[in-house]
Amino acid sequence: MALRYIPFYPDPTEGQAILNNFRRTLLYHGSEQLSDDLRRGMPLYEVEEQEQVGDGADGTIVRGECVSACAWLREQGRKVDLVYIDPPFASGADYAKQVYVRPRVAEKLKTAGQEVTSDELKAFEEKMYGDVWDKEKYLNWMYENLTAIKSIMSERASIYVHLDWHIGHYVKVLMDEIFGEDNFVNDIVWHYAKFAGKSSGFHSNHDMILFYSMGDEKCFHKLRVPVKNQRKQTARVWDAEQKKAVQARDENGNLIYYDQTDKALDDTWMDIPLVNPMAKERKEIDYATQKPEALLERIIKASSDEGMLVADFFGGSGVTAAVAHRLGRPFLHVDVGLNSVQTARDRLAAAKAGFYVYEVKDGVQLYRNPVQTMDKIKELIPGLKNEDDVDEFWEGVVTDSKDGMVPVYVPNLMDSTTKCLTTALMNRILRLGIPSLPASVKKVRVYYIDMEDEKAIRKFIRDDKSTLVEIELCDLKPVLDGTVLEDDAAVHVTHGAGELLYTVHIDHFLSDRVEQKISAYNQKGFANATDKRPFQPIEISEEGLETIEALSLDCESSERTAVWHSASDLRIDKAGFVIRGGVKTDELWDGTIQSTERPLRLRIRNICGDESIYVLDAPTDDSNE
Repeated sequence: MALRYIPFYPDPTEGQAILNNFRRTLLYHGSEQLSDDLRRGMPLYEVEEQEQVGDGADGTIVRGECVSACAWLREQGRKVDLVYIDPPFASGADYAKQVYVRPRVAEKLKTAGQEVTSDELKAFEEKMYGDVWDKEKYLNWMYENLTAIKSIMSERASIYVHLDWHIGHYVKVLMDEIFGEDNFVNDIVWHYAKFAGKSSGFHSNHDMILFYSMGDEKCFHKLRVPVKNQRKQTARVWDAEQKKAVQARDENGNLIYYDQTDKALDDTWMDIPLVNPMAKERKEIDYATQKPEALLERIIKASSDEGMLVADFFGGSGVTAAVAHRLGRPFLHVDVGLNSVQTARDRLAAAKAGFYVYEVKDGVQLYRNPVQTMDKIKELIPGLKNEDDVDEFWEGVVTDSKDGMVPVYVPNLMDSTTKCLTTALMNRILRLGIPSLPASVKKVRVYYIDMEDEKAIRKFIRDDKSTLVEIELCDLKPVLDGTVLEDDAAVHVTHGAGELLYTVHIDHFLSDRVEQKISAYNQKGFANATDKRPFQPIEISEEGLETIEALSLDCESSERTAVWHSASDLRIDKAGFVIRGGVKTDELWDGTIQSTERPLRLRIRNICGDESIYVLDAPTDDSNE
């Protein structure tokens, strides 16, 4: 449950408009309910510190949704000076990462430096998130996010919203309403070259970046870019009488020329390519929808000074935070996906940044992202199945011996506006959901993550006379609790006499979830195999060490829930080589991790991104402890 609700805007006495002063210039299905969510405020949840890297002075990583993160910032009185967001584009696409099974430690690649051939690398896809929205829900979601972001922006702040043709023009109208038409600065066209597939019209090779400010006091620096083909240019001077620039001449009346090597940057950016699959930054990060560092460097240099806080509330690969750190700006990286948080954490740690990692405890951070949690719900709610007789408003049905078919409503965890069961949402269920059901339905089940006012909602249901269908309210959190189990690991610690390092040996590692993914991949592969195209399944060794992606040691605390302080960490690349401090070595991982101090806890991340923590026993008897 939310601790309380934080208003989107300060009180009117602080000089800003209140919600009732806003006019809805863009009307669409669902927009009339949005004002109820805005008046209620941003849900403030408990925010738990998970890890401190270095001294923590350079920035913050938050795993959670944009609106909840903004509520936390508002509660702390923190303001951001520059926002760049690259939210879903409402494109209908699913985004996945390639999950590689590391080569078997005990059996493959005994000689350091030997390359792995492509047919030796086994991989399967893991869905990161689904960009599947209808237009109305997307606009409601974006309106709430943008309103929340505005509430924590400083007076000198600017915001850059990165979109494309799918929805960008609608969002432009929303931003005119939220930030004010007078605060629109630019519609930046980022043009890039890419493979041109089939098209019934002109090929689309650009994105749009909407640039707004909080007011005239915005921080902005004009930038210049090199001219590719250097050319002669006539010099110009200001003619006060004519009130315009005129060509400059010397004392003899001859035109003055100079070599033009650069020019003022305009709003069409054609000199920044997409991240090349072979480029170093792509190979090191390898994140779907990854944006180039050059793009963020331009935005950050244009709209911030050193020391100003740069925020990205859909942080993805961590490019905004990484570039902000390199340019001497503190950073804030927010994302709901575990893979994003881990990617940004590893990227920033490799850049020697010091930062804190937090998690918003909103009750749904149970899987790697909301999409996977939604995918699991049908398995976790007993008896839930699809039913053609109920429309898409309902997740499915369960069969009850007494009541027969019982339709089930489940909040969409991708849409923050449905997580909290309010009287407005209950009214939509009564007016839109129930009338669409067959006349034989006697009962429905409504699951919720959070509830605004249980007493008021139950009274609202009792007082409603529009239906005789019984409504059963069910908390979804107990259904999900306990479903995320830790991976199983057998480890031991050694510290021989005279040794300077403690060594943690991972003897065995088993992840049920990874094995389930691999089993599903193999079953699909065998089903599609032919004599001409036989299938080679992914096989896991008895030790299972090839399903480990990263390890970390904490030498400060043995409490399982304590804040993590990494004394030593390493990652294993897809070929089995060790990456330390962001630098790839020619050392094949041998199943161990070392530290100079006695390790108290071990954290293991499997190849799908799940992390488990293990409290370590004292070193074995041959140590000098």
